[in-house]
Amino acid sequence: MYTLVYSISNEKNPETVYVNLTNACTNDCVFCLRNEKDDVCGSEMWHDDNYTLEDIIEQFENYKPTPKQVVFCGYGEPFLKKEMMKKFAKYLRKNYPEIKIRVNTNGHASAVYKTNVAEEFKGLLDEASISLNSDNADEYDEISRPKIDNAYEAVKDFIKSCNNAGIKTYASIVTGFDKKHNINVKNCEKIAQELGAEFRNREFITNGY
Repeated sequence: MYTLVYSISNEKNPETVYVNLTNACTNDCVFCLRNEKDDVCGSEMWHDDNYTLEDIIEQFENYKPTPKQVVFCGYGEPFLKKEMMKKFAKYLRKNYPEIKIRVNTNGHASAVYKTNVAEEFKGLLDEASISLNSDNADEYDEISRPKIDNAYEAVKDFIKSCNNAGIKTYASIVTGFDKKHNINVKNCEKIAQELGAEFRNREFITNGY
């Protein structure tokens, strides 16, 4: 069985586990770990989306004691499996209301579905970490290599909509992944604040963790 739920901690009982919903993505970021390796801490990440909610639950329940946080994050964009993501979030809310639920996302969801996806997850997500990646559209396109039009504006709109939905929102960038891109960190932080989000600068780590 391929990996749907995994940990990046060496501890036997990690406080955070991650849910690898899909390998599909609307970005092809130049710094993405999936371009370099097939696993995360020994967990095989590639799969064909041919699974059920019960499969996710079974893998999640293998982690005892219960983790304190669940993060939708893997080798793809979690919101591309929006309905499955919603089902598992509802399962967690019902059975483990104390668990914090977060998503790491590229921020394209509302543009893909042509609706306010953040509102659909109001009360289901505690936090959203959204990849801003740059302070301008041209550099964003170079770094993220999006497969949708006007992707940078879509990301900024999604940051705002998550904040408006009462989801604690972070806008993130990655720095240090090459010498070509000198990302303006201060401008990115300013944009994040203007959109109502906290700012995170994630320094690139070769292995991704």
